[in-house]
Amino acid sequence: MSTATTTGKKTQVLQTIIQQGMLPLYFHPDEDVCVNVLKALYEVGIRSIEFTNRGDAAFSNFKLMRRVCDTGLHDMQLGVGTIKTGDEAKAFADAGADYLVSPGVVKAAAKVAEKNDLLYVPGCMTPTEIIKAEALGATFMKVFPGNILGPGYISAIREIFPNLTFMVTGGVEPEEGNLRNWFKAGVAAVGMGSKMISKEILETKDYTKLTELTRQTMELANRIQRGPMA
Repeated sequence: MSTATTTGKKTQVLQTIIQQGMLPLYFHPDEDVCVNVLKALYEVGIRSIEFTNRGDAAFSNFKLMRRVCDTGLHDMQLGVGTIKTGDEAKAFADAGADYLVSPGVVKAAAKVAEKNDLLYVPGCMTPTEIIKAEALGATFMKVFPGNILGPGYISAIREIFPNLTFMVTGGVEPEEGNLRNWFKAGVAAVGMGSKMISKEILETKDYTKLTELTRQTMELANRIQRGPMA
C-alpha cells in the first residue's frame, strides 16, 4: 500500500468522525443486539463506530459485525476500542478493524496500527501521555475520562499541542449545554457511550429510541460545530 493511500485512509476515518461530531461506542455480549445497534446507527447516518473490546464475546461479535458491514453497510467504518495490548491490536487488525482505540497510550498497539496502515487513537489524561502518544505518531487523541478532567482541561492544553486533534470520551451528555461546553473548549468530536446507547435501550432493544436519540445528538453536535449563529 502506498504512503498516499495509507494517509488517505487514515484521513478519511478521521474526517468521518469529525463530520459526525461524535463517535458512538458500545459493547454487548449478544451478537444480535450488536448487529441491530450497528444497523440502527447506520440508518440514522452514522458512518463510523467504536465497538469496545470489553467482554469474552467481543472478538466473535466484532467479526460478525465486520461481515455485516462488508456485505450490506459498505461505507461504515468499524473501529475497535479498549485495546490494551499489542496482541489484541493484532487480532482485531487481522479481523478487519478500520482503526484502533486505546484507553491509554499503548506503544505495541501503535506499532500494530502503523504496520497495518490504521489510524491509532490513544487515550490520554496528562500532557506527558499526549507527548508520548505524539512521539508514536498519533495525531488524534482521546482525552479520557472527560467527566473527571472537564472542558477547562481541553482549553488549557490546546495551545501546547496546536498540531493535534482532540476527542473527549467519558461522561459526555447528549444535551446542548454539555456538548456546547466541550466543542467550545476545542474538541473536534465527542465519544458517546452509555449516555446515548444506554443500558436501558440495550436491555429493551428499543432501536427506535436509539435512532431518535442518535439523530438528535448528531444534529445538535453538527449545529454547535458550525458556530454560535447555528
